[in-house]
Amino acid sequence: MNNGYPEVGAKAPDFTLKDQNGADVSLSDFRGKKVVLYFYPKDNTPGCTRQACAFAGLYGEFKKRGVEVIGVSRDSVASHVKFSEKYGLGFRLLSDPDLEAIKAYGVWQEKKLYGKTSFGVVRTTFLVDEDGIVTRVMPKVKPDTNAAEILAEL
Repeated sequence: MNNGYPEVGAKAPDFTLKDQNGADVSLSDFRGKKVVLYFYPKDNTPGCTRQACAFAGLYGEFKKRGVEVIGVSRDSVASHVKFSEKYGLGFRLLSDPDLEAIKAYGVWQEKKLYGKTSFGVVRTTFLVDEDGIVTRVMPKVKPDTNAAEILAEL
């Protein structure tokens, strides 16, 4: 594991979390499809909003290629509902308040901001293939270009 992330070629850690509609969603539900699994710090913050809107804008292209997009943060289901409706996201946002998937994917890391050290979610994107294998790890991605970069790779 590099930085605690699952290695490329490794089986992606499975999880079951609630989506913005309160439904249980497991990564294993998407066997047979490629999945873009992106972890982000917080709903309605500038970078996270730009990243989500970039994925939303390209979601039709991902769907055409049979690729599912899933965003994960610590925010509540209620927060995800508002965030998704406000920006018309169209893809699943999963709530991980207990850090189950966040820790399994190694994205809960020490961060420094204004000289203070704290722990938080490091914006990271994973590409998981049809067999549930991690094929790409993109740490510390740029919110504005992340969706387009992944689409270009597909």
